[in-house]
Amino acid sequence: MIRDTYFQSITDILNKILNTQKDKLSKASEMVSEVIKNDGIIYIFGCGHSHLIGLDCFYRAGGLVNVSAMLDTDLMLHNGAAKSSKMEKMSGIAEAIFERYCITDKDLLIVVSTSGKNAVPVEMAEVASQKGINNIAVVSSAYFADKKDSPMLYETASMYIDNCVPHGDAVIDISGAETKMGSVSTAASSFILQTILMEGADIAGKDGASLPVYMSGNVEGGAEFNKKLIKEYMPRIKHL
Repeated sequence: MIRDTYFQSITDILNKILNTQKDKLSKASEMVSEVIKNDGIIYIFGCGHSHLIGLDCFYRAGGLVNVSAMLDTDLMLHNGAAKSSKMEKMSGIAEAIFERYCITDKDLLIVVSTSGKNAVPVEMAEVASQKGINNIAVVSSAYFADKKDSPMLYETASMYIDNCVPHGDAVIDISGAETKMGSVSTAASSFILQTILMEGADIAGKDGASLPVYMSGNVEGGAEFNKKLIKEYMPRIKHL
């Protein structure tokens, strides 16, 4: 059954991440813990479907309050999907977006791009590195062979984590379709982000840091619990 094959494909990728990226996941978690302890902000950026990874970690139950998704309308699908695909390949956009978020050297930038080859995510990490801001790329090493003359994201970021997604993203052969279906990059990258945020928070908590974590607004007392956190962070997080 397709559902079984798809489930196994995702499971295999998650196991590969665990088996091959342990050291990098640990290093990234330490970076997250330092941001928490220094009262910084964790910024997450992606174009197209990659922006979903930032949304998955932003303003949600069980999530760190000090996470800011970087949401540029022109690079998201709802404002013209085909247009956004063209724009993420355009050089010179990243710095203007970067400057709108006032990222400091006590913050952390995470750039998600499975292919790691389009201009905007590559230059976003490049700008951060030039300004002395720690940044992590979440990419797939399956695309490294696509490198031509311009740099790729894994080369411009402070460090990268391999999401182990196969070239082309989709993994399931479907009768009558000329290409595969069943993308896996969202599941793989979300696992990485949620893992390093939780482990980073756990490290910081063990070191005595206060952890700002949202409660579900759909449980008793949740809205009241979150109200104080929102008030505290709204001046610092653009999309709150």
